[in-house]
Amino acid sequence: MAGHGFPVPRFEGVSQEQFIEHLYPQRKPLVLEGIDLGACTSKWTVDYLSQVGGRKEDEKYYLRSLGEDPRKDVADIRKQFPLLEGDIKFPKFFKEEQFFSSVFRISSPGLQLWTHYDVMDNFLIQVTGKKRVVLFSPRDAQYLYLSGSKSEVLNIDNPDLAKYPLFSKARRYECSLKAGDVLFIPALWFHNVISEEFGVGVNVFWKHLPSECYDKTDTYGNKDLTAASRAVQILDRALKTLGELPEEYRDFYARRMVLHIQDKAYSKNFE
Repeated sequence: MAGHGFPVPRFEGVSQEQFIEHLYPQRKPLVLEGIDLGACTSKWTVDYLSQVGGRKEDEKYYLRSLGEDPRKDVADIRKQFPLLEGDIKFPKFFKEEQFFSSVFRISSPGLQLWTHYDVMDNFLIQVTGKKRVVLFSPRDAQYLYLSGSKSEVLNIDNPDLAKYPLFSKARRYECSLKAGDVLFIPALWFHNVISEEFGVGVNVFWKHLPSECYDKTDTYGNKDLTAASRAVQILDRALKTLGELPEEYRDFYARRMVLHIQDKAYSKNFE
């Protein structure tokens, strides 16, 4: 059974200046309390949403809003649900031109979203209900058994350590979100979300890097940066070339390549 993780720090009444100048540069998750989110925390009942949302709302176990054409359009609650726009205020902690998407989510008790990362910064606004969120640092990626952007370890509270022995080394950070809480999830931080009761949330994603760094075909905010994708393609070609060597030589030069990558690309500025 997995033990409790480190608590995600909580801050109340944080101003725009405090967040941008002091908290944001740390690039670590934190929970903001007392943010003015508008009337949504009191108005967004099931009855209200079913009336205002019209045919876009139903009794699905889980609802995630999409753009009108998910292949080309990003989700934005202000466009897909214009009657709800006046009810919610997004935290003004980033520039409007950095905005990428706002994802409207309705989830039932017990629903769990698998451990994954996004390439953009994210505010998880808990409008109603409660959620438990478990996060893992990008520096612990090697312990999470990744398949693409997702972890193969589905049961993070009682993992199969015979199958995933390194998972126990991953440091977990935890928080509980209640109505009105806002969780800041920096890009690349892995997160696993469990709905503890019926609730409504909104994810607001924004670009903290120049727009040209991101994949222009990405409508979900989870495609790797263009330079990272190119690097992975180059690595795949290098591995294919290594495969032409006898095993003894392949092992030797592969280890040299790993050491070279660690020396040239690993940062010493993160814990």
